Amino acid sequence: MMKKVIVIGSGIAGLAVSIRLALKGYNVQVFEQNSYPGGKLSSFSIKDYRFDAGPSLFTMPHLVTELFKLAGEDVKNYFEFSKKEIACNYFWQDGTSFTAYGERKKFLKEVEKIFDEPQYNVDQYLKKAKKKYDLTSSLFLEQSLHKLKTFISLDTLKALFQLKTFELQKSLHQANAQSFSSPHLIQLFDRYATYNGSDPYQTSGIMTLIQHLESAYGTFVPKKGMVSITESLFGLAKRLGVKFSFDTGVKEIKVNLGVVSGIKTNSGSFSSDYVISNMDVFHTYKKLLPNEIPPINRLKQERSSSAVIFYWGIKQSFPDLDLHNIFFSKNYKKEFQSIFKEMNFCEDPTIYLSITSKDNPSDAPDGCENWYVMINTHYDSGHNWNDLAHRYKKIIIKKIEKILGQPIKKNIISEKILSPLNIQERTQSYRGALYGPSSNQTFSAFHRHPNFTNKLKNLYFCGGSVHPGGGIPMCLLSSKIVSELISKDHKCI
Repeated sequence: MMKKVIVIGSGIAGLAVSIRLALKGYNVQVFEQNSYPGGKLSSFSIKDYRFDAGPSLFTMPHLVTELFKLAGEDVKNYFEFSKKEIACNYFWQDGTSFTAYGERKKFLKEVEKIFDEPQYNVDQYLKKAKKKYDLTSSLFLEQSLHKLKTFISLDTLKALFQLKTFELQKSLHQANAQSFSSPHLIQLFDRYATYNGSDPYQTSGIMTLIQHLESAYGTFVPKKGMVSITESLFGLAKRLGVKFSFDTGVKEIKVNLGVVSGIKTNSGSFSSDYVISNMDVFHTYKKLLPNEIPPINRLKQERSSSAVIFYWGIKQSFPDLDLHNIFFSKNYKKEFQSIFKEMNFCEDPTIYLSITSKDNPSDAPDGCENWYVMINTHYDSGHNWNDLAHRYKKIIIKKIEKILGQPIKKNIISEKILSPLNIQERTQSYRGALYGPSSNQTFSAFHRHPNFTNKLKNLYFCGGSVHPGGGIPMCLLSSKIVSELISKDHKCI
C-alpha cells in the first residue's frame, strides 16, 4: 500500500517535493491556504500590466528542468526560458553605469573598461568563488547538514584541508575589499549578500560563492514570466497524481506520542504517514504545534531582510534599462546598518528595478513598461508601513529621475504596494523576512533549522526558512533533500 504524504503549503519547495515523492510512488496531497499555488512565486495584473508578485531572478534553471526529466517529460512542452545577454545594469549617483554581461569574457572586459580593474584580478576572484562552491555544494547544499553521515565522507575531508579558502573569518565586504581597488566594484560584489537577505559587512566571506552561481550558470528569463515556473510545476504535479486542496488553511499538525499522524484543517482532519511543512518554520511551531516544545534558539535567530515593493504601470519606455537594474546608495554600510542594526528608515536605499516587459512585451501596453521596484528593509516589528512606504516612494522617484534624467512620477498610471507586513500576511513568512533567518553569522548554515526534527517522528521541513536557505534554487534543493530523507527513513521502517 502506498504511503501517504501531506505537504503544507504549495510554494516552490512544496510543489517540487510533491513531484519528487509522487515519482517515488507516494500518495501526495498538498494543502494551501490561498486559492492559488506558488506562494511568493505568483502573479497578478493591474489594468493591462502583468506583474510577478515575488522572486524576479531566475538562476540555475537545471533545478527546475531536472524535475521534468525525472518524470520523463520534455520541459519545452510546458516551460520555456532563455539566457540573458545582460545579467544586470548598475547605476551610481556619481554618473557611473555598468552593464554586467552574462558572457564571462565580455563581463571581464567591461569591468576593466569601467572600473579600471585588471581582468586577471576579477577572473581569479571568480575562480576562487567556484572553488568554494565546488568544495561545499555537496556538503551544505545537496544533503542534510544535520546528519552525521554527511560529514563522514571524502568531500568533508577535502573541505577541511582547505578551510582557508572559505574566508570564514572575513566578512564578504572584507573579502571583496581585499580583492579589488574600485569602490564601485566592491559595492557591486557586496550586493550578492542580499541574495539571501544578509548584510555584506557581517556575513562570511564564503558567500562569494554566490557570485559563482550567477557567473557560471547565468541569469535567465521565463518566456511567460516567473509565475510560469509555478504553473509548469503545478501542472506536472497534477499529471503525476498529486492532489491539491486550496483555500484550506492548516490549523494543527496531529501528534500522538511523539509521532506525527496527519493534520487538522478548516475543513476537517486528514491522516498521513508523513507531513512536510513548506510553511515558515517559526509559524509551523507556533501555530501548528501548540503542544510541542519549540527549538527556541533556532527560532530566535536574527531574521533576514524584508522589502517594500512598488508595482508600477509606467506609460513610457526607457531604452537604457533592461530586465534587471540596480541603483546603488551612496553609503552602502550605512544602508545595512539601517536595516539590521538600527531597524529604521533608510534615507538613501539601494533600488532594484525589474521590468519583465523588456523580454515579454505582452506584460505591458505598447510603449509602456511594468516596473517592479524593490528596496531592502528591516523585517516588521510594529512599524507604520503605510507611512514608510510613501516616504520611500518619494526618495525612489527622486533618485531614479536624477540618474536617468527623465520624469518618472507623472508616468506612473497604476500602483500596488507590498510591505513586510503584507508579505507576512500573504505568505506566512515570519515578520515578512524574505529568506527566513539571516546569514550574518560565520556558521549561520549550521544554525538554520534542519529539514527534519528528532523530537517528532515523520515530520519534515522544506522551503526558504530551513536548510539550505532562501531563494528559488535553495528551496528546490531543500525539496530534494527532504524527498531523499523520507525515502531513506521509509526503507528503515
